[in-house]
Amino acid sequence: MVATSAPVPPEGRPGVTYAEIATHYGLAPRYVAENARWGRHPHWPAPITKRGRSAEFNPQDVHTFVQEHHARQAPTLDPSRLYTVTEIATHTGLSPTTIYADISRNRWPAPDQELDGTRLWSGSTVTSVLAGRRRYTA
Repeated sequence: MVATSAPVPPEGRPGVTYAEIATHYGLAPRYVAENARWGRHPHWPAPITKRGRSAEFNPQDVHTFVQEHHARQAPTLDPSRLYTVTEIATHTGLSPTTIYADISRNRWPAPDQELDGTRLWSGSTVTSVLAGRRRYTA
């Protein structure tokens, strides 16, 4: 899940390293440092100083980057309405293929109802599923 606050640097240090950023956001340090969606992204903040061989980054700049590039607001769905996979995809930004893959891997709950072979999930079920996904924040 995407953290809702900026990482905190160690006492006496102005910034945070890739390892501290990774810990804060629940990722692997190497992933944060080398992935094109994170540390190698063109909009990744510039280092402010070094700690040994590690670059230090302004914690608030890192948090702003994460909010702009990795956090999605969870959609507001009518909790009592039933949604098809296509409607869920339209409202959430997920592709139907991702939802079907999650269903087949048991990462998506069973439908709340089936009507003429069409699987339907309530808005409250979809909202709770998305709350557990890393890139969605409440």
